[in-house]
Amino acid sequence: SSCPHLLSSLPFPSPPTDINECETIPEACKGEMKCFNHYGGYLCLPRSASVIPAPDPPSQPGTNLESTAREPFNPCPLGYEPQGDSCVDVNECERDEHDCQPSQQCINTPGAFTCQCPEGYRKVGTECIDIDECRYRYCQHRCVNVPGSFSCQCEPGFQLAGNNRSCIDVNECDMGAPCQQRCYNTYGTFLCRCDQGYELGPDGFACNDIDECSYSSYLCQFQCVNEPGKFSCQCPEGYQLLGTRLCQDINECETGEHQCTEGQTCVNIHGASQCVDTNRCQSPYVQVSDNRCVCPVTKPACRDLPFSIVQRYMSITSERSVPSDIFQIQATSVYPGAYNTFRIRSGDHDGDFYIRQINNISAMLVLARAVTGPQEYTLDLEMVSVNPLLSYQTSSALRLSIYVGPYAF
Repeated sequence: SSCPHLLSSLPFPSPPTDINECETIPEACKGEMKCFNHYGGYLCLPRSASVIPAPDPPSQPGTNLESTAREPFNPCPLGYEPQGDSCVDVNECERDEHDCQPSQQCINTPGAFTCQCPEGYRKVGTECIDIDECRYRYCQHRCVNVPGSFSCQCEPGFQLAGNNRSCIDVNECDMGAPCQQRCYNTYGTFLCRCDQGYELGPDGFACNDIDECSYSSYLCQFQCVNEPGKFSCQCPEGYQLLGTRLCQDINECETGEHQCTEGQTCVNIHGASQCVDTNRCQSPYVQVSDNRCVCPVTKPACRDLPFSIVQRYMSITSERSVPSDIFQIQATSVYPGAYNTFRIRSGDHDGDFYIRQINNISAMLVLARAVTGPQEYTLDLEMVSVNPLLSYQTSSALRLSIYVGPYAF
């Protein structure tokens, strides 16, 4: 009998198991490359690349084989994906399929992407490092570096120009500089100046009045009065200012500023006037003309007195320098052969004056000592005429009233 043959069923060998080299091989891809495993091997592609798995192949009928997992097939180039009958770019930045650092900005490009640093930074390796713009002298004066940018600052007295880098001068005078009087703008700063009659204070801003009167006692003939920014000269009563410094006596007798009566004569003196009697002849003298008195020889009392007396008036200032010639006496009548001498007959009780004879017909009254006013002297200056040939002697006098003013100018 025939024995039935049994057909043994041999198992179909199982497909080999794929090895993931990206996990098993240390540093399978180096540099900026990224490892992508595929069946039976691996690829080193840029980090921006992506792999779309191909679709599983259809199962073969009549077999019991389990289909092995495969990546879907992508007919488009790397970085693109199919859309209908065409390939479109994959925006890795929107899908967050990029490896840019948090400080970097992802920029999509056709088929890939790039990692870009913000403005003010530069890429070193995979990191963004701040650029120190101040190293490149972008600013005219001072540069201040800040993360991702910089700012320019100017020295005092300057301000940033429209380009935010250059520095232009500030006109402090137009911006309310604290100068009290005058302001002058200079490059980077300003200067304060004062008007005439003022000087700049220690703070460099305030102007202080100059007391000109304290600098010299010769600014004014009489009195200096300090005023803000200037000075003025003043004269005492009875004087008027001549120009800006000198004092001139006011002649009250000419201006009518006196109170003399009809029987009096106005005599101008320094700073005032005197009213004297028109007839000042005292007995035994009689008046023969204005200011002239005669003592008649017929009167016994006239025997030892000067024949005539002429009235004269003058004024001098106090503290006049001495010796000082103040009045000249001169004979009006000269007789041949006569010899004339001059003397102070009366009035000089303290010896403040003396006579210096010039020649036979004239002499000078000299102030011997400094006198202080107000006071009045009345001196009788006598001229004695002697004629030896005729044995004749006569005399005449000049009655000089001297008024000493109260001021030493």
